Parts: sequence; C-alpha cells; structure tokens
Amino acid sequence: ICVHFLLSIFFFLLKPETAAVLKRTVEALMERGAIVRNLENLGERSLPYKISKHKERHRRGGYFLIDLEAPPSIVSTMMDHLGRDIDVIRRGFIKHPVSKTEECSGIIPVNYEDKLIAKKK
Repeated sequence: ICVHFLLSIFFFLLKPETAAVLKRTVEALMERGAIVRNLENLGERSLPYKISKHKERHRRGGYFLIDLEAPPSIVSTMMDHLGRDIDVIRRGFIKHPVSKTEECSGIIPVNYEDKLIAKKK
C-alpha cells in the first residue's frame, strides 16, 4: 500500500551542489520504491532559528518540497539516509491526504416534459 507524502528538506549550497543533492535524494527515494510526483523549490530563506548540523551553524537554507507516493516503511530509512547526508540541514516527511477526484457521469439528460409542466403551473 502506498501513502502520499511531502518531503521537505533544506540546505544551503551553491547552485551546482544543490542540483547534486536533489538528484541524490530523488535517486535514493526511487531506489526504495517511491514515485516522485513533483519537486518544488521554495527558495532560499532565513531559518527560523540557528541550526547546528555536522559541526556547522546555519542561518539560511534552501527549502524544497518533494511530492511523492511511497510505502510507509520508506520513511525511517530515508530519514536515516538524509540524516547522514552532510548537505541536508533538516528533513521531514508529512503524510498528505490525496484528494479524491469524482468521475464525471457525463451529461445528465433533462426531462423537458417535466420542465414544461412545471412552468405551466
């Protein structure tokens, strides 16, 4: 069974390294059976507070959202994997409910006879 997740990660790097980190992350997700639906760059921002990670203090970070579908078992392994990545400052998975789309039943025929009778009354 697959669950819809949003993975948020942030880090501060130069452009080429950012692409390499995202590529590594997406490849790791896909190796573990995830289907990546969308990748969104939310831009660089100040972090809500100073974060010390891998013996460095960070004040700014690049925020990214990865929209994916994966089995729930992937979460712990990916959290561990991203925790060891020196370029990732913070990571988090959020279970995201999938909005159900209703099937279109087509055009509903109008009973003109009933409409005409209703107008006459």
